[in-house]
Amino acid sequence: MHLFNGLSQEIPNAEEKGMTRYFHGAGERGPYFEGWYFKFQGKNGDALALIPAFHIDPAGRRSASLQVLTRDGSWWLDYPEADFHARADRLSIRMGESVFTRQGVQLRVEREGLSLHGTVTFGPFRELKSDIMGPFRFLPKMECSHGVISMAHALEGQIVQNGRVLDLSGGTGYVETDRGRSFPDRYLWTQCVWQEPPCGSLMLSAATIPTPVGSFRGCICAVLYRGREYRLATYRGAKIQRWDENGAVICQGRCRLEVQRMGERGQPLRAPVGGAMARTVHESLCGRVRYRFWTGGKLLFERTDSAASFETSAHET
Repeated sequence: MHLFNGLSQEIPNAEEKGMTRYFHGAGERGPYFEGWYFKFQGKNGDALALIPAFHIDPAGRRSASLQVLTRDGSWWLDYPEADFHARADRLSIRMGESVFTRQGVQLRVEREGLSLHGTVTFGPFRELKSDIMGPFRFLPKMECSHGVISMAHALEGQIVQNGRVLDLSGGTGYVETDRGRSFPDRYLWTQCVWQEPPCGSLMLSAATIPTPVGSFRGCICAVLYRGREYRLATYRGAKIQRWDENGAVICQGRCRLEVQRMGERGQPLRAPVGGAMARTVHESLCGRVRYRFWTGGKLLFERTDSAASFETSAHET
């Protein structure tokens, strides 16, 4: 299950080295949210995203949820706090009878309109060399902090969704996390992994970031390609040259990334506002997105992918 050796050498397990906290919400009083995004992409076009989350609303009410996203629809499942458990020292989340870990996921969901059962195991995670937030991770009380847990890993197994078998064996996975009080008022996020040689992985997030003295436009981006990691971020001097609901252009020194959405806005998802999941955004789980990346004046790659994820706050309800 070592499909991604071409991206870079595997980084030592952060859990074993005690470098990473995977859950921060145990002592929080709220408003607060913390969620994890697991994407599953099969070789035959099957795809699924699972988003377990914990939240505390402004009144201090604590609850949990699981959002399920497919090509054709999305589901929101609410859970009492007692049905949620997460560990700080390792990636280990339990939501009802479903479990999410570094080794894989086991799903057992029976709700009105949704049946979800199966087991998918993960190959080694391809982790970033350092925290995607850079020095911003030290800023207290950020509205939203982002983390990348795995840029790419292999999948084995299948999930049965409402009687339909999603064959994920030989496919690719991606895992990230967010925590804070609210999603940014305005943001764009996209992610893509591809196996075709030379294989690669990419994630970009651009957002309006509030501070006590005003707001600014910031971005974080990681590109893994031909065994090298490229990092574009506001804390490294990256500038957002263009940004709208259909894409963005990011420049940093001799690097330039262009992202252009070429498909529909996707399925509705709930997003946090003051710890409550009271906002609706839209995500394309398998949208058509074009990526072009230059370094040193040379076009390193141009890729139009029909299995890219793309989410924006521009189409809200």
